[in-house]
Amino acid sequence: MPPASAAAAASGPSPAELRRMRAALWRLLAAGDRDDGTFRGLLDDVDDALSGAHDPYWSAWRAAVSARRSLADGEPDAAAESVAASREALHSCLPSAWTALILAYLAHVEVTADRVDAAMLMAVDASLLTEEPAAQDPSRPLLQAHRWLSLTLAGLDLEELAVAHADRAYAVAADLPDVDDQWQTLLLSAQRHAELAQTLHRRGDVERAHELAEEAIGCATAARELDREPAPAEADLLDVVQAWALTCADDLDDALGPLRRVHRHVQADGDVWLRGYTDLVLGRLLARLASRDGDRIRGEEAVQLLVDAAGAFAASGDRRRYRQCLLELGQNTADLGRPAEALHWLEAYRSDTGRAHARGRELWAEMFVRRSRLREAERQAAVLRRHALEDPLTGLGNRRSAERRLAGLRFGDEPLSLAVVDVDRFKEVNDGASHTQGDVVLRRVADLLREHSRTDDEVYRWAGDEFLVLLPTATEAQAVVVMERLRAAVAAADWSDLRLTEPVTVSVGVATAPEVDEGQPEPVLGWRALFDTADLLLFSAKRSGRNRVRAPGGAPAGADDAPDDGRQGA
Repeated sequence: MPPASAAAAASGPSPAELRRMRAALWRLLAAGDRDDGTFRGLLDDVDDALSGAHDPYWSAWRAAVSARRSLADGEPDAAAESVAASREALHSCLPSAWTALILAYLAHVEVTADRVDAAMLMAVDASLLTEEPAAQDPSRPLLQAHRWLSLTLAGLDLEELAVAHADRAYAVAADLPDVDDQWQTLLLSAQRHAELAQTLHRRGDVERAHELAEEAIGCATAARELDREPAPAEADLLDVVQAWALTCADDLDDALGPLRRVHRHVQADGDVWLRGYTDLVLGRLLARLASRDGDRIRGEEAVQLLVDAAGAFAASGDRRRYRQCLLELGQNTADLGRPAEALHWLEAYRSDTGRAHARGRELWAEMFVRRSRLREAERQAAVLRRHALEDPLTGLGNRRSAERRLAGLRFGDEPLSLAVVDVDRFKEVNDGASHTQGDVVLRRVADLLREHSRTDDEVYRWAGDEFLVLLPTATEAQAVVVMERLRAAVAAADWSDLRLTEPVTVSVGVATAPEVDEGQPEPVLGWRALFDTADLLLFSAKRSGRNRVRAPGGAPAGADDAPDDGRQGA
């Protein structure tokens, strides 16, 4: 189950409901970001599956899906409200790969709505969450978080980062058994490498573009080698991406035939987005061939394909690729000697890009650094808090931690016992062996106390060789039984590897605050009085011969009574 608050977990969905919700969600996420009839049907399935969910995590998903539906219906204000509701629900969820996934999905919703700053902020948060230790184990949520981050970052024109997250998605998929996920992430990685190769080729970095194109071809080849029969649309998209990679590798003639074939098939059977995508890739290839060969006919065909692609992307809501088409139309019509038309396309590109975003790369870096520093500051503060309340030698809570806990206790509602434990003749251990050996003894005693306490008991290192055990709900008799078990465990432990003159033992004093019946006056006993009582009983146990448990209501429990041998010390 996705992590959420403890209260929500207690009232969460049944196992059958959970399976249904997960299945619907995975189908939606696997479908990707295309706004078509299949996509809307999947939205209906998720809406239906999540209709009765009140757990914060699933409430967040329900709001996220509602936001995506509002965008598909042309209602951006309703989408923004649903995104805000989803973020609010996530405040009750623990950081994990699941929360990274929903943040990545919400970021993509914001990209689709052209709310670039909000998308950037959520993408940064999602990316940081994928790096948290709690999210490092390979899992389907982690895979999908990287996948949706790649889709989002590509929409923000942060192509290098999009490639990185696509590669991470495949690295996770490779450790999981689902071949469908492996195929999908290989396709995604091939697509991202081809897109970045296109950008770098345009900037003149031909060598790096060729390297990325070869990586894209390698991913496409690896996908074909998997034991999986892709759906027709998936197979067409893989063919288009591979032809695009060949184009970016300057294998123009080898790319043209396969791309023409898949273009005919997609125009007959493909959805709007895939037709636009195939038109864009074929248009780019023909423009390259026209430039190489001085072929005006191919140049004109390239322009028409880019016009068709722009219309398809506008219809399917892919604003990023719509803008790319406008830019390339301006460049290609200028190359054909039509400056007025080129100016028209470039002005449309400039206008739309002005509504999109500026300083994308710099803004991402700035946000990432700032939020990374904030998270690091939070981690450091948590470390400092832990060190302030933790004994570094034993890992137990220290005296400050114990006093804070004791000060918050309420007496009388139920019985409560307190035990003070002291290592017998510990000074002789330090003097006869070494302080290093003494540290080993303290660590082992701490481990034994933890191991043999009850589940809800709390063990602290009070000072030096003295420990404190808090036993909630324990009567005096119950506390004596528990502490006798602890005493016996220490006495029976194997100490032969240490240079000790005799085995280690402990003495224990136990004090109990009883439950007070309703209507009776509350006890005036506070924790300091309870501690002082236990400490006096500890002293009595040592005076009685050590290696025993002493409580007010009876004789010492533990080793047989024996007269004190006269040796001084604890």
